[in-house]
Amino acid sequence: MPIPRSQPLPNRSLKRLLNRCLSALLVPALLIGLLVIQPQASEAASGGRIGGGSFRAPSMPRSGGYSRSYGGGYNRGYGGGIGFPFIIPIFGFGGGGLFGFLILMAIVGVLVNAFRGAGSGGGANNALAGERYGGGAISAGPVTMIQMQIGLLASAKALQNDLRQLAASADTSTPSGLQRVLQETTLALLRQPDLWVYANVETGNVPFNAAEATFNRLSMTERSKLRAELTSNVNGQSSSSSEQDRGDADATNDYIAVTVLVASRRPVTLQQVETGEGLREALRILGSTASSDLIALEVIWQPDGAGDVLSADELVTAYPNMQHL
Repeated sequence: MPIPRSQPLPNRSLKRLLNRCLSALLVPALLIGLLVIQPQASEAASGGRIGGGSFRAPSMPRSGGYSRSYGGGYNRGYGGGIGFPFIIPIFGFGGGGLFGFLILMAIVGVLVNAFRGAGSGGGANNALAGERYGGGAISAGPVTMIQMQIGLLASAKALQNDLRQLAASADTSTPSGLQRVLQETTLALLRQPDLWVYANVETGNVPFNAAEATFNRLSMTERSKLRAELTSNVNGQSSSSSEQDRGDADATNDYIAVTVLVASRRPVTLQQVETGEGLREALRILGSTASSDLIALEVIWQPDGAGDVLSADELVTAYPNMQHL
């Protein structure tokens, strides 16, 4: 009786390995589709934007006659090796949603770059640089990312005027100027407590060399919700549309949405916002951020155009993580 011919063992092992790899890739792809491809408002309103900042790494002190400065960013992790001790302990996101997902993706990018750096000897070079500065790894420390979103009743027209005037006068090219923008924005919001309807506050810590990419992704996500930026003052560069284009929203407008993005050198502890008092406390804490701690800031609001409307359905669609106060 002939013996059935079986498939060679190496081929079967290879197929099982391929199936496992495909299964492992399918879940992340599905999550990306669910988290990134979010429905947007069909007729987004125009808006405005104020901000700026710099993610340059702090200069290291000279030591032992070694005069070369070590700044401008860290491209291969924190000191020697892959950098797991610096990355794993600082996971932690509040609120969930797209904010946490973008931070996670930035950290994944750091891990990938760290593996590449370790394979090419970059980690050893960074460790050597750390020893030349007195021994030990060089680290700029984790960066705290904060995203605050507030939905106000459209009768808060004074807020829109305050933000336009701030964009016209603020110096967004200096840390002190950005601190003024943050303080004036939080004060303008604190003056409208009766008009707060929705809010969402999310925080997360990321390695320094992932901070700029994370901040840029968060900014692009929020800016993509605007049909156009009629008012803009970013890093000292101002632009604005004509007065006929900018102005109060249509009388049928329902809401005004304001997003504040902050990157801070020091940890900022903000609780989940579920009440007006919680939002008031979060605004006070955020507004007190020192200029020396403020790495980057963006204030984005909509609508900003004359006749623009941000309805309740559009607000919920564009800002799905906001909670009713």
